[in-house]
Amino acid sequence: MTARTSKPFDRARTLSTLQTALTAPIPASGPPTSEGDPETGEWSGTRGEGLWLLPLWEGKWLTGVYGEDWNAAEEEAESHLTALATELDARWGRHRTVSMRVPLLRSTTGTPLPEPYRTLAATDCYGDLRVWGPLHEPTTPATPRWLSLSLNQSDGDAPVIITALITTYPIEELPDPA
Repeated sequence: MTARTSKPFDRARTLSTLQTALTAPIPASGPPTSEGDPETGEWSGTRGEGLWLLPLWEGKWLTGVYGEDWNAAEEEAESHLTALATELDARWGRHRTVSMRVPLLRSTTGTPLPEPYRTLAATDCYGDLRVWGPLHEPTTPATPRWLSLSLNQSDGDAPVIITALITTYPIEELPDPA
């Protein structure tokens, strides 16, 4: 569960959260460390050298949900992600999609992953990335940043979550080892 549990999707609030996150300091060093909400202890993000991964929205638990209800939950999450991506596309141009297939395969074989893929894998964030960047915002530090959004689900009954990754690492497709 995340710090976004039981909070309805609010596109304007989420876009504001993203803008604030893009201008916030990102650690220049140190291992990725998960952070918890001070009141609930639920996951509120992971920060480490050159990255910040944070939840933006969390759907409902899917325990006992099947068929049409399951499809509706997935469609709801996808529609929220699409709404955000449409807004960001209007601001920064069309996003690129970066597949998480190779990081998933590499993580299952124990092959080391570079950042930010190592942190995404460690937090079960294997949804394909919608990527913008490098971004050069007037209020952003001199180091360019990349932003990606993705849908993720850690297991079959867990809620679908929308996450944002803000990083100083270029987000590029990893080469297929096959």
